[in-house]
Amino acid sequence: MKILIIGGGVSGLSAGIYLLLAGHEVTVAEQHSAAGGNLTGWRRAGCTVDNCIHWLCGTDPRSKNHAMWETLGVLGGVPVYYGESLYTVDLGGRSLSLYSDTERTERELLAVSPEDGPEIRRLMRAVRTVQAFGGTGTENGLTSAQKAAGAASLVRYYRMTTGELAARFRSPLIRKFISSFLTERFGALGLIFVFADFCAKNAGIPAGGSIAAAGRMAERFTGLGGSLLLNKKAIGTQRKGRRLTAVSFEDGSILRADAFVFAQDPASVFGSILDIPMPKKLAALYKNNRLMRFSSLHCAFLAEVEKLPFTGDLITDLPAGATQRLGSKHLALREYSYLANSAPKGQSLLCGMAFCDERTALRFIELRGDKAAYESEKLALAAAMAEAAERELPELSGKLHCIDVWTPATYRRFTGSRIGSYMSFAFSSRVIPRGVSCKTGLGNAVLATQWLRPPGGLPIAAAEGKRAAEVLIKMSAGLERTERNAAGRMLRIRLPLMRKRRRDPGTAV
Repeated sequence: MKILIIGGGVSGLSAGIYLLLAGHEVTVAEQHSAAGGNLTGWRRAGCTVDNCIHWLCGTDPRSKNHAMWETLGVLGGVPVYYGESLYTVDLGGRSLSLYSDTERTERELLAVSPEDGPEIRRLMRAVRTVQAFGGTGTENGLTSAQKAAGAASLVRYYRMTTGELAARFRSPLIRKFISSFLTERFGALGLIFVFADFCAKNAGIPAGGSIAAAGRMAERFTGLGGSLLLNKKAIGTQRKGRRLTAVSFEDGSILRADAFVFAQDPASVFGSILDIPMPKKLAALYKNNRLMRFSSLHCAFLAEVEKLPFTGDLITDLPAGATQRLGSKHLALREYSYLANSAPKGQSLLCGMAFCDERTALRFIELRGDKAAYESEKLALAAAMAEAAERELPELSGKLHCIDVWTPATYRRFTGSRIGSYMSFAFSSRVIPRGVSCKTGLGNAVLATQWLRPPGGLPIAAAEGKRAAEVLIKMSAGLERTERNAAGRMLRIRLPLMRKRRRDPGTAV
């Protein structure tokens, strides 16, 4: 079967690789000059800005995602970097970090606030339960009964946001530690899953970071015989009834295939490239008030220091005046010492990231229509982040030089996502993230995208690509059976006629 995939990000490449392994002919059409989608980075002022992998779930060989990443070429003989900590918060001269060791993290929490002991132990039990279900950590020997009891204990966190979980602790430092990493509106279960993966060393960074990982996926795809077409932006389709026949592109070309995969934000596909409405269950995800769409604001700084005074992420507060305008009060500062050649010799790369809600994201997207106003807002954003960084780390005062700023408008332009999202739906409390069908409503077209299963992210994007491939493989097998059955029926009809004609010498066979 000849298959055309629109979108060369993680989902599209994943679908392509699994389809090639099943023996199909596959072409991926990517609108940009390189494959990878959100799995990307770039060079600025001699620095490598890694804009995707902060941690990759599935780096532990015991975990459920590891085999998938090996198949896709992201892992498998590739060194993996594990930082000592994922993030750190400071308050009143004391600091607290999420360490890549469950026991150490628990000890540090108890040392900060012994009076919060019962709540800390409950939290860490939930973390170990998640580790057990994921096949990582030290709790792999749990019985079915123990796992059932552990799952029941997770219900209390299902009912909370991170802000509500933080409020259960007496220590202001622990409250900040709980609420600042994913903001106060996210579901507490989401934070527990982050803790579980990182503390079990199931969330490392493959060598070379995002750019190298995307390159390995693209090489795996082409190495299996796939055709990768770059600078090919899809703008429309042709169909006959409920089956697609071709996709048209901005450059005037048309590509035909037997089946099609759309590996993009569905909001940019339905009613645009596809002239049909979005399936109802998928549209319901976009309308669900408990599933939040979000993006973030970023600045990259070249720091005139050989080594930054922290590792991983350091969470600090934005200036009070910037909080309302940016839709966030916390700023994550990130260093890249793990990445070779991340900055010129004797200098360091420092990036700042602040989450923003849908309303703020749309404001930046609309603002981009006024170039002068947009550039002015980016300068203000850089100034606010530099002020926060220098207040938190006085040794950097006067040593930070902004080399790049990117916003939800940048993500919108790059990925086509309506609000500049690079993940799908973040869930709040009382939400069990359920996926929806990858079918489009057309007989030979499916979706491969993280938007089918909240909260998205790299593992879900890759898994959804695999799922789309499996659907098409079954579809192909069904068509082959139908063709064989049809051929068999024709043969059963023709054979008696042929025998009759052979018995009648006056009849030409």
